[in-house]
Amino acid sequence: MDTLETRELRYFVTVAEELHFGRAAERLGMAQPPLSRAIQQLERRLGVRLLERDRRGVTLTGAGEVLLHEGRAALDAATAAVRRTRRAGGADGPGGPRDRLVLAVKAGASHELLHKLLDAYAAVPDAAEIEVAPSGTCEQGEMLRDGRADVALMHTPFNSLAGFDSEELMTEGQIAILPAGHPLAARGTLTLAEVTGIPDLPLARWARDGAYPPGPGPEIRDQTQLAQLIALGRTVAVFPDSARSWLWAEHTAVPLTDAPPVVTHIAWPAHSRSLALADLIRTAARL
Repeated sequence: MDTLETRELRYFVTVAEELHFGRAAERLGMAQPPLSRAIQQLERRLGVRLLERDRRGVTLTGAGEVLLHEGRAALDAATAAVRRTRRAGGADGPGGPRDRLVLAVKAGASHELLHKLLDAYAAVPDAAEIEVAPSGTCEQGEMLRDGRADVALMHTPFNSLAGFDSEELMTEGQIAILPAGHPLAARGTLTLAEVTGIPDLPLARWARDGAYPPGPGPEIRDQTQLAQLIALGRTVAVFPDSARSWLWAEHTAVPLTDAPPVVTHIAWPAHSRSLALADLIRTAARL
């Protein structure tokens, strides 16, 4: 038996994530007994034990860990296929366009590059409509894998390009964004240690994607909230140099001397066969 049903994978992945049949059944909206039977049947069909069950709870076997990793990827691929097929056929909404690409971008980064790319692509004959989808610092890869996006502007070293095709577009330094009235705002340069060690100005943390480790700084949910908290003297943030384009008068940008350079890439799923996407990639490469 070399094939699995999507339903079976969804059942197993949910149990493997919860490591508890009751919670998994609740997530799936089903009773526990049929879920337990489905997992047992899956183990018999595969000929391997996926879960260890004892009085202490449920744990994954080595085979179970492999299926969890591969199953997540397979479910993402199936979801992506549905979403991209619907977009290609204009099924995202009544009267939707037949050709549309969703471009995931990190909120607040590379505004000038994004404007140039969109303007240049709009001049391409039969250009598709581009929907720009702002995302968290590390969310673009997930959006490409599950089909919420067709293409993304990704930034190393923050994003992993593993599993995607990509073209390098630009390289830039990093800056600390501080309240304009803070003593360190008068400095010509700063180091990462200085920025992360300011007693009265903790580093901001993006709540949705864990871009910064746990700490005393406020959890940020969007760029406007971050800008306001910096202006109020409640936090500091580190961004690529291109973030200067959205700074307020109450902000000051100070270059960081020891932060690694940020490289912006345009990235897309390696298996993509979209002609509209190919035109967008060629446009980006010319920039």
